[in-house]
Amino acid sequence: MAGENSPKQERIDRYIDQNLKKVFSDLENDELPGEIVDLLSVLRAQDKELKEKK
Repeated sequence: MAGENSPKQERIDRYIDQNLKKVFSDLENDELPGEIVDLLSVLRAQDKELKEKK
């Protein structure tokens, strides 16, 4: 199942998302700003691309 996140990585991703949401909740009514969501998407895509090259 190449390209799929492991359960451990999915837990890490959720943990990061939850903590970023806590940090920004005062600013955006408990929602992550679109820029942060976009940045996370870009970073995850780059990480996936690097892992696939290995």
